[in-house]
Amino acid sequence: MDKKKGKQSVKDSSKEAKKEKVASMDQVKVELEKGSSSSRDNESTPHLNNEDLPSGEEEVEIQAEASREDKQKNDRDAFTVVIGSKRSVLEGKDTSDANVKDVTVESFSVSVRGKELLKDATVKISHGRKYGLVGRNGAGKSTLLKLLAWRKIPVPKNIDILYVEQEVVADEQIALQVVVSANEELVKLRKEAEALQNSNDDDTGEKLVEVYEKLQMMGSDAAEAKASKILAGLGFTKEMQVRETKSFSGGWRMRISLARALFLQPTLLLLDEPTNHLDLRAVLWLEEYLCLWKKTLVVVSHDRDFLNTVCTDIIHLHDQKLHLYRGNFDGFDTAYEQRRKEMNKKFENYKKQVKAAKRSGSRAQQEKVKDKAKFAAKKEASKSRAKGKAVDEDGPAPEAPREWRDYSVKFHFPQPTELAPPLLQLLGVGFCYPDRPDFKLSDVDVGIDMGTRVAIVGPNGAGKSTLLNLLAGALAPTEGEVKTSQKLRIGRYSQHFVDSLEKGETPVKDEAPLSYLLRLHPDPVKEGKATNTLEEAVRAKLGKFGLPSHNHKIPIKNLSGGQKARVVFTSISMSKPHILLLDEPTNHLDMESIDALADALDEFSGGVVLVSHDSRLISRVCEDEERSQIWVVEDGTVSFFDGTFEEYKEELQIQIREEVDE
Repeated sequence: MDKKKGKQSVKDSSKEAKKEKVASMDQVKVELEKGSSSSRDNESTPHLNNEDLPSGEEEVEIQAEASREDKQKNDRDAFTVVIGSKRSVLEGKDTSDANVKDVTVESFSVSVRGKELLKDATVKISHGRKYGLVGRNGAGKSTLLKLLAWRKIPVPKNIDILYVEQEVVADEQIALQVVVSANEELVKLRKEAEALQNSNDDDTGEKLVEVYEKLQMMGSDAAEAKASKILAGLGFTKEMQVRETKSFSGGWRMRISLARALFLQPTLLLLDEPTNHLDLRAVLWLEEYLCLWKKTLVVVSHDRDFLNTVCTDIIHLHDQKLHLYRGNFDGFDTAYEQRRKEMNKKFENYKKQVKAAKRSGSRAQQEKVKDKAKFAAKKEASKSRAKGKAVDEDGPAPEAPREWRDYSVKFHFPQPTELAPPLLQLLGVGFCYPDRPDFKLSDVDVGIDMGTRVAIVGPNGAGKSTLLNLLAGALAPTEGEVKTSQKLRIGRYSQHFVDSLEKGETPVKDEAPLSYLLRLHPDPVKEGKATNTLEEAVRAKLGKFGLPSHNHKIPIKNLSGGQKARVVFTSISMSKPHILLLDEPTNHLDMESIDALADALDEFSGGVVLVSHDSRLISRVCEDEERSQIWVVEDGTVSFFDGTFEEYKEELQIQIREEVDE
């Protein structure tokens, strides 16, 4: 199989399915590396509108020193899947069940390089349902998708799978053709029809009629229109659709890869953080499109609104088990919190009984308490299954109650010293790139003060990141004036946040987070005990932003995207900024961290300017209508939306529904 970066193919593992399926698919090729931030940022291919998007993060860390090729070669072998029981149809032995479209695997365990991710878990994926797969970062969500795609977790052989993880290859093919060519059977029949038309054989007429009938059944005449509609929904203009893929950045090529999947409509579609590469409008379009999806979907996403809109069920990866909840994410959140309280109450009662038994000095009494707790757990599991409850369909093994310790994180930005307005102004500012005659911002008049909350919206490539760079002073305007308060400190988080780790004389990637932050901030604000050393103060900061202590002293280059993001947020906090400029801050964060970020921004008394595709975060930041503004960047200008963010979002959704329903 071709190992070239970004190459995507799909494999249909059944001869019968190949005959019936409109699109002949090859088993999706899953590359180990999703394209880390560093690899994407160093691309030599041109970046559309100079506004590239970062990639997702790897869930499972492996040897950082190994080459990318070695990782690809060894990745599958690193995973061990042990299955206690499974249906015979999964082995392809039961031909009478060849049309089954559900995936059910009981009592399976997964480990990677000796680390156990799932233990005695059960998964059931019913045809036509749309599942959101959630859980803390590093729990194994992406791993589970990979194992399904590789069929290491058995999937009925008549089910074709497509796992969207890697962007399409950068070459001379145009975007529209790359999407249509994903349907290999369609391309094959078109070539066959062309060859028959050019043939002089007498018996070609009958064959040609047969080929045309097949093409008509496949909707060949409407294929380009369908592909164009999908690309347009994901943000591609007509001009962009006929551009070569090598002219696009990694983020845009990822959109093309997503478009191919939507065009093919596989029986089981697996998506890993699909919204990371999209702007707000494209996210809303994808939500509407997937709401009409008739086949099976499993999606990993940190976007709560997206999961609420799209998903019919939530699979929660927790405590090395897979727990199924009916309904969207909000329903799951409520049910999970209730269950957590119940479990912890049982644990507290059990703990009291164990202590009392120990005080009695009777070993028999202690064993009696444990056996009673296990019996109660077994009885409750049987009762739940009998009632058909969906809260936990895998039926937990009978065991004594345990405390549910949820992952938690708290972001904090120190309150800045008050500065008199105006803090930051762009007055009649214009900007254009020397090598980009097609791009220009003109007549920009905006300002930010203490307490200001701004959401910058608009299509990708319109200039949102450029505007943030002008505000940050990273770009000098070609016309107009930038005014800043003399004592103003700006904290900036950009899409290319890895670049911010490359400052200084020493290559930062070889530094550890602790030494890097001590070098940048030699006098940090101490937290906790007054006797803490500077090192302890910095480690306390890193811990609050969710970076585990064992990662504080390893090279930054060995950290995942999410871990690097936490280092950057810690550095921003330590700089004590008056204004925060945040460009897609959620791409590498889990839901708990996004909520923590929203809470921290709500408490922050300085100014906040946000570019994000996460509508829930924007709603949180711009909740106070009196101090919030919506800046719309489009057609070379920056305008103010007269209304709330929710009203802006509703206008977009009305437009999108009309497009999807056409």
